[in-house]
Amino acid sequence: MSDTKDLGVLLESRPADGVALIRLNRPEVLNALNLEMRQALALTFSRLEADDTVRVIVLAGSERAFCAGADLKEYVDATPLEVLGRHMDRLWSAISHCRKPVIAAVRGHALGGGCELAMHADIIVAGEGARFGQPEVLIGLMPGGGATQRLTRAVGKFRAMKLLLTGAPFSAAEALAMGLASEVVADAELESRVLAMASQLAQGPQQALQFIKEAVIEGMNLPLEQGLQFERKSFQLLFAGSDKTEGIRARLEKRTASFLR
Repeated sequence: MSDTKDLGVLLESRPADGVALIRLNRPEVLNALNLEMRQALALTFSRLEADDTVRVIVLAGSERAFCAGADLKEYVDATPLEVLGRHMDRLWSAISHCRKPVIAAVRGHALGGGCELAMHADIIVAGEGARFGQPEVLIGLMPGGGATQRLTRAVGKFRAMKLLLTGAPFSAAEALAMGLASEVVADAELESRVLAMASQLAQGPQQALQFIKEAVIEGMNLPLEQGLQFERKSFQLLFAGSDKTEGIRARLEKRTASFLR
């Protein structure tokens, strides 16, 4: 596939048809999130969202760290107005509002903002040596990228409270057991496993994948009956497309479906 584009704090490549791989690229500081990287992520996700040739996005780091958290040098002397002026909500929302499936490939440290970044994905595949955590309380702060909400929804109130209030790190196996990670694999197999999964999704029925993602996310913010109503309407709308017909015929004819691209 295409060569890697050097975007400075990010690297972008197309390792398979329909798959975009975004790699955090500040290895000297364990891929700590500074404002430049946050802005680059927002711009890149917005661009890939609008690119019809991209059907799945993979977010990865390096062997030592997916992302070790916020770059504290940008926070130590920051004032409330300076932090407010960074518009972090807009930068995070470019990722969380992406309609395409996003897979986080987590190896090494995923701490603080790095753990929050992973939680913006739809699927988290972790290497067995990955280490997660929300240690903000240990430096007199609290999460500001969604962990009090996303972690609680993922693992439940009592586990989340313990992790958030103590700042204690936890392993990939613990993340899997509590429902934060989708899958754990050997570190050396992580990216090949993620790319195989991304390729599978990229060959799938795109409208159905989008509707499933929308229904899950919308349903998390709705009462059960309204969530079910949203699901039913999305299900019904899929009958307007040809992917449904192709998928059913392929199943009946015992062949591989060829969905629209």
